[in-house]
Amino acid sequence: MQATPADPSIPDAFLTPVEHLFVRNHLGPPPELDAASWTLTVEGLVERPLWLDLSALRGLERTSLTAFHECFGSPARPDVPTRAVANLEWSGVALAEVLALATPRPQARHIWFEGADRGSFAGESGLTYLKDLPLDRAREEVLLADTVNGEPLPARHGFPLRAVAPRMFATNSVKWLTRVVLADHRPEHLFTTRLYTRAPAGGGAPRPVREVDVNSRLLAPHHGGAVPAGTSQVTGRAWSFEPVVAVEVAVDDDGWRPALLQPRGPQPVWQRFTLPCRLTPGPHRIRCRATDARGRVQPPSGARNAVHTVEVLAV
Repeated sequence: MQATPADPSIPDAFLTPVEHLFVRNHLGPPPELDAASWTLTVEGLVERPLWLDLSALRGLERTSLTAFHECFGSPARPDVPTRAVANLEWSGVALAEVLALATPRPQARHIWFEGADRGSFAGESGLTYLKDLPLDRAREEVLLADTVNGEPLPARHGFPLRAVAPRMFATNSVKWLTRVVLADHRPEHLFTTRLYTRAPAGGGAPRPVREVDVNSRLLAPHHGGAVPAGTSQVTGRAWSFEPVVAVEVAVDDDGWRPALLQPRGPQPVWQRFTLPCRLTPGPHRIRCRATDARGRVQPPSGARNAVHTVEVLAV
């Protein structure tokens, strides 16, 4: 996976500026696509296969979605925290609008999304980037986006069109989208059945990486920074597949204290939390952990969504 590291100091803003959005490419640099000749094909188990150019796509009813967007991390290291996350406003056409034109056949159960990027990964060559989702789930939630934060998609973020699968890890939001296939089975592919899978917490067969975990990140104070001794405002963001219902903060070996948490609202956005903490002169360790509506709590260690910790110096 080629990656452009996220800025360690994510702005404490509701919408993440696009210049701070992480970049993850599996198959090399972004493909060079010409908007004038680009088309999206919809094929497979449909009554009416489609070939849509940008003009036709933009002629459909448009909608917007604001949602958090989290990278799962390296598929080779599924337990290593990355906390690469953003909150973005996407605009485009609901997948359901396109599927209504194509009319899926009754036997269609899965939908495949294929990007225009080509290359090699994990010793395999000639790959395209391919992901799949259950058809019913995708039809309800997926957006085909051509703008982010009110501007056309930059090339590195999927121009001219990408899928956006809210509340799912970003690996499912295929960039440079060119092909949609409806099928009665999942595709056998490096990025669907061999990578981006993990075993359930209670054991069992590996499942595809889709629904995000409960997670949180401290935004201030910054790790490694210096802050004035005295009362310091701790701030951060929390997110999960379900709404986050509580965030707690601990300083050094003190116990967990409840932070003030903003509600999520009707869209799957990240949630800001704050808590004033008194810091005596010297080094300090600050931690945060979130709990979601399912009762899931961030684990203390050993997981990709382990409790987030920063170290600061009060002066």
